[in-house]
Amino acid sequence: MSEEIVAVPLLAPAGGTPEIIDNESGLVKAIEQLTLGTGPFAVDAERASGFRYSARAYLIQIKRNGGGLHLIDPIPFGINHPLILRLNDLLNTDEVILHASTQDLPCLREIGINPSLLFDTELAGRIAGLPRVGLGPLLESLMGVSLAKEHSAADWSVRPLPTNWLTYAALDVELLVELRDRIYQILNESKKLPWAMEEFASILLAPPSPPRIDPWRRTSGMHKIKRRDQLAIVRSLWIARDKIASQSDIAQGKLLNDNAIVELAIASPTTKKEFEKALRPLGLRARWLENLPLWLESIATAVALPEQEWPQMRTNADTLPPIKLWRDKFPDKYAPLTHARMSLEKISEENSIPVENLITPELVRRICWNPPQGSTELLQVEAVEQSLLTLGARPWQVNLVGRALAEALLEKEPVPVIVDEATEANSTPGDAK
Repeated sequence: MSEEIVAVPLLAPAGGTPEIIDNESGLVKAIEQLTLGTGPFAVDAERASGFRYSARAYLIQIKRNGGGLHLIDPIPFGINHPLILRLNDLLNTDEVILHASTQDLPCLREIGINPSLLFDTELAGRIAGLPRVGLGPLLESLMGVSLAKEHSAADWSVRPLPTNWLTYAALDVELLVELRDRIYQILNESKKLPWAMEEFASILLAPPSPPRIDPWRRTSGMHKIKRRDQLAIVRSLWIARDKIASQSDIAQGKLLNDNAIVELAIASPTTKKEFEKALRPLGLRARWLENLPLWLESIATAVALPEQEWPQMRTNADTLPPIKLWRDKFPDKYAPLTHARMSLEKISEENSIPVENLITPELVRRICWNPPQGSTELLQVEAVEQSLLTLGARPWQVNLVGRALAEALLEKEPVPVIVDEATEANSTPGDAK
């Protein structure tokens, strides 16, 4: 019996935890040291999600072989500081390694750091077919070391930052270059490297997400809202909360969380006593009462609206119906979808890549809901491939799934549901439909 390999805890960077850089002279020195290094740059950023309204970076970590490890406080430099732009020019001389890049790129770009060549170790791990792709699990399975994650949800906006937090942050880039090289090797050996490179390039070229239409509709717990007048209260409270949160840079949930908004919409309180009663089951928090006059005013304003100004009980018209309705209400769409899913699962297994990375599930649903037209099977394949590209799929994805999706669109009957024999044996005649 083989012995289980135990990962060695990584407790501190090899060169020790560096001092935080929060002035121009320190940043100039860091840039000079990084310039002397070679190869790609390992980069990470820490935000204050759950504490601040903004998604700005409160710490940036950079390491390069021969160029040292540096912890930069971006707050004193602001946006597009000449030295930050100089740092960006240096980063663009080689590849930038990020883990889960779509999380960090917006806050890096906000201050003036915009990579032109990317390697995302999290996405690369998915494409490589690795079972766990968090930074910690990847380091454990591929590098034999373990990371502590006790500060992953910390408020990085506090100053000064504790030394143990800085050590934690530094370790996120300590072995990122070596991890990149190991995953690169796996991708290359499995002939998946071109797929990953297409994905990385697509991330860098992707435009910023457009503003959401009616963002208040994304309030958690909206399934409890059954009436339009209640929906008006949700909207009014959400907009009031958003205004305060943005002005004070405090996370919305700190002021009044989504569950509280939903309960208030249902109860429609008019007094402090009624307000407290409505929220008591959630564990009334003192901070929710700090803006009590505004909350009550927002509720009263919504209640006073005439019915024609209440929001409709629907979302964006571009949103597809819930999948659970397709089988009974849209069988002509449901049948191709079941065959598409079955085919994609097979392709996923054959290529050792998660289905959601093989092709975005939303694209599959849209193709099945509104299939392109083709007069012959060949034209159908070409039409599907072109539709996928138009919707944002990458060429490597289209090459793998295009024909399978085209064939699925020709199906008129859904994939039979396999019933477990034990379950079927224990069912009563009344269970059959």
